[in-house]
Amino acid sequence: MFKTILLLQENLAAPLAKTTNIGSPVTAYWPVMIFFLVAIVFPVLPIVLGRFLRPINYGKDKMRPYECGIDPKTEAHDRFTVRYYIVAMLFLIFDVETIFLLPWAIIFMGDDFSFTKFALVEMFVFIGILVVGYYYAWRKGALEWA
Repeated sequence: MFKTILLLQENLAAPLAKTTNIGSPVTAYWPVMIFFLVAIVFPVLPIVLGRFLRPINYGKDKMRPYECGIDPKTEAHDRFTVRYYIVAMLFLIFDVETIFLLPWAIIFMGDDFSFTKFALVEMFVFIGILVVGYYYAWRKGALEWA
C-alpha cells in the first residue's frame, strides 16, 4: 500500500518536474522579424500595385490643375500675403505649446504634494506667458485675415 502511494506521487510529480524545450533563442525573435517584414511590405505593396494598375497615358484633361472643383483662373504660382504665414506660425506655436500640458497633467496627478504645488505654480506661469503672447499677437493684428 505504501509503495503504491509513493508510485502514485512520483507519477503525479513527474510532469511537473519535466523541463520543456521551447526552442533556440532565435525563435524568440520571430515576432520581431514578422513585424519588420510587415513594416516593409505594407508601404511597398500599394506603390508596386499602383504602378501596375494606373493608366500609362494621361490625357490633356488629366494634366490640368484642379482644386476644389473650381477651374483655376490665375497661375498656380501666385504669391500669398505674409499674414497667411504669420497665422500659420501662430497656430503651430500655440498648438505645440498645448502639447506640454499633457506631461504636466500626468505629473500633477502624483502623490508628492510639494512637487504638485510647484507644478501648479509653474503651469500658471506657463499659461500666463501664453496669454501674454496671444494678447500681443492680437493687438498687433496678426490674427486678422483681411
